[in-house]
Amino acid sequence: MHVTRILAVRHGETAWNRDNRIQGHTDVELNEHGQWQARQLAQALQDEPIAALYASDLSRARQTAQAVAQLRGQSVSAHPGLRERCFGRFEGHTWAELELRWPEQALAWRQRVPDFSPPEGESLLQLRARVVQTVTALAARHPGEQVLLVAHGGVLDILYRAATRQDIQAARSWQMPNAAINRLLWSSEGLCLVSWGDLNHLQTPDIRHSQDEHAA
Repeated sequence: MHVTRILAVRHGETAWNRDNRIQGHTDVELNEHGQWQARQLAQALQDEPIAALYASDLSRARQTAQAVAQLRGQSVSAHPGLRERCFGRFEGHTWAELELRWPEQALAWRQRVPDFSPPEGESLLQLRARVVQTVTALAARHPGEQVLLVAHGGVLDILYRAATRQDIQAARSWQMPNAAINRLLWSSEGLCLVSWGDLNHLQTPDIRHSQDEHAA
């Protein structure tokens, strides 16, 4: 049975990540620390055999993938199927703002109601169908090879659940740090988990980021 090895990575940090603002389909670029994370990721993966690099078409994911591609002399294929969940009117708001403006809808989101959609947004069921279909199609192109997928927290959450056979409403006990390296295998039987949340390449401090936090 041929398998495809998948390196699944959440994009580097953005200003909205630091402010705990909901991004969704809003096109937010990497901040300086996120750019540093992307460069560190590129260094960590420079000796990995990677047949193809795929990324969400949103800037924060493409920029992260492009840092890897540039060091390797490869290109990135952007795919809208790897986008973050669409949060509609929720985008740009913090959790505190959501709970004040839309308390019932914020509660439905916290409870992970599968068919709940934020106003003008996407449900968990819709997200899962989109992500699984996209990743299956991309992985099937590369039997016996390894690919890099750079996406978003919501996408990575779906992949973890699919690989560990966890229900869409199960409480999350795993983390999805920016620019962490996650490894999965895909075959005709689906996804399975190899390792999750490798942050070794980010242990060297980003001096500028540390100085910013100290000044804040």
